[in-house]
Amino acid sequence: MYEIERAQGVALEVVVLVRVIFPADPDQDDPLDELEGLARTAGTQVVGGIIQRRSKPNLTTFLGKGKLQELEFLVDHHDADLVIFDNDLSPAQTRNLEKALKRKVLDRTELILDIFASNARTRESRLAVELAQLEYSLPRLKHMWTHLSRMKMGVGMRGPGEKQLETDRRLVERRIVDLRRELKVIEGRKERQVSSRHDLMTVSLVGYTNTGKSTLMNTLTSAGVVTADKLFATLDTRTRRWQLPNWGPVLLSDTVGFIRNLPHRLVASFKATLEEARQAELLVHVADGSHPQVFEQVSAVYDVLTELGIEEKNTLLVVNKIDLLESESQLSGILDRYPKAVSISAQSGQGMDKLGMAVSDALSRSFQDVLVETDISNGRLMAYLSAHGEVISTLYNEKTVTIHCRLAERHLGRIDRVDTTITPLDRKDQIDSFQADSPGSK
Repeated sequence: MYEIERAQGVALEVVVLVRVIFPADPDQDDPLDELEGLARTAGTQVVGGIIQRRSKPNLTTFLGKGKLQELEFLVDHHDADLVIFDNDLSPAQTRNLEKALKRKVLDRTELILDIFASNARTRESRLAVELAQLEYSLPRLKHMWTHLSRMKMGVGMRGPGEKQLETDRRLVERRIVDLRRELKVIEGRKERQVSSRHDLMTVSLVGYTNTGKSTLMNTLTSAGVVTADKLFATLDTRTRRWQLPNWGPVLLSDTVGFIRNLPHRLVASFKATLEEARQAELLVHVADGSHPQVFEQVSAVYDVLTELGIEEKNTLLVVNKIDLLESESQLSGILDRYPKAVSISAQSGQGMDKLGMAVSDALSRSFQDVLVETDISNGRLMAYLSAHGEVISTLYNEKTVTIHCRLAERHLGRIDRVDTTITPLDRKDQIDSFQADSPGSK
């Protein structure tokens, strides 16, 4: 029986790509384009591809019988080492395909995990990737020891494959528990670290992979972040100070890129890495305006944000790479769908002033006009309001002081309400009334 050696990593292997398209999938000019980009990022040599349209997958081999025979011929013709599916396969489907093709078979999730494993640099991202890989591998362990399971050890005795399977399963499960514990500690530390930044507002760059987030960060902050024209070039969050025009300094963070059908295991594992995005006052969603599937990519990012529970964040859509557009009508079509989007080129610097103004306006919307009434001796609170907000007027009474100020919601939440009253001023007439009653203000 032909056995497949499932070694870690796919770099330098000759690859044939496969995608099965179902009725609910969006129409694409080149359905294998993204998968080819992923495969090349992993370091493979792509030599061919097959597409099949089906109403539902074949439970045994995912592909239909005729298409499987066509795939066998293509694999043999190119002497390919590996077959990669742009779909998620069950362990049984992977096993049956490898048996038929006599080649290693990877699905979309395993390929993405391989790329993440090769690009992870920090301890945090390496732990996150390892956890996702082990959770993916756990239900597939049985396949790895099939050859030993065929060896008999007598009546009432289990084969060495079963023994090895039990041992491996226990080891993997124990390691998963340890990794979750370590990542929980990192997540808590990261959360505290981000929460402790009281002095500056935070803006987080999010978006589909390879949309130019790192290039934009370099343009805005001179951060020197390594950029590359490949998927998932950035896995670790980087935060730099950005001198925002007409505002002042803010913290700008660059996060890992998202992708269509991003494995849930990775989303869960990278919670600590994405903490910057979760706590940011503003998300700048960077989209590649030159990509033929820009609308699908924007939707995919919103899907991941929803999964992270931060879809309701204040978000500014930025259409990048407009210097690569072939015509003005392409940009018009995007802006027709997203009229509030800002169009830029991070590479050439086009639209940076407009982006800065849009970010300033978006951050301003996160501020509230409030009246803060406190004891006249509460100098610490008055200093806090001056440092973190805009004090518009101050009215002194005999024992109290009432301050009209504009303050970010997160700073409002940190005010001790003991002996202090905070009244939102949502209506213009309320504000005008207070200012009219403040002859002694300063």
